[in-house]
Amino acid sequence: MENIYPLGIRPGESIVVIPSQTLSNDEYYLLRNVSIKVARHLGIVGVCNVQFALHPSCNEYYIIGINPRLSRSSAFESKVTGYPLAYIVVKLTLGMNLAELINHITKSTCACFEPSLDYVTIKASRKNLSKSIQCSKKFGNFMKSNGEVMSIGRSFEEAFQQALRMVNEHVTGFDPYPQTVTDNEFSALNYQYIFLLAKALQQRYTIERLSKLTQIDPCFRNKLK
Repeated sequence: MENIYPLGIRPGESIVVIPSQTLSNDEYYLLRNVSIKVARHLGIVGVCNVQFALHPSCNEYYIIGINPRLSRSSAFESKVTGYPLAYIVVKLTLGMNLAELINHITKSTCACFEPSLDYVTIKASRKNLSKSIQCSKKFGNFMKSNGEVMSIGRSFEEAFQQALRMVNEHVTGFDPYPQTVTDNEFSALNYQYIFLLAKALQQRYTIERLSKLTQIDPCFRNKLK
């Protein structure tokens, strides 16, 4: 999975997309191989969620988090792929191996085959701002959302529109912010941020300019445009 927002925003507050959209094949297998090495080095049997920060213009990366347990991300991944992580973990704990377990989706292959997707899934956080008036609307290191939505589409654009409509019942999708935006408004991420981007695109901000202001990958900028 991949976070759309840059490093510094808590993953639970970010918009997350599966499968990753900006990684090249080499980058994907680099991070995959490192994740496997980490799990083997730590002797983990079961679920291990490894989080990376990858430099956008080179293969430099940092491991920023390791969750050797079932988590909210694990539950999300199971829903998206149909791969029953909790069930598999229990069987592995009992001493079975992946080659002995049958994939519940195909009913014919073993569980050691990685799931492949021909659709895009997006998870977005949801916050009821009307019930937390005194709380800052800015994103940060602390979790402020009180729910999340998951959307599935044949393309990123389709899934993204669905997610926005479910996050806020008052919007119809990627609607522009009602007021004119300036560069200063992109200095801090908040719950209106994605609609500020829509307004900036409407004001003919270039992809390069928005990338410098937001540190969001140009790939997503082009998809939103």
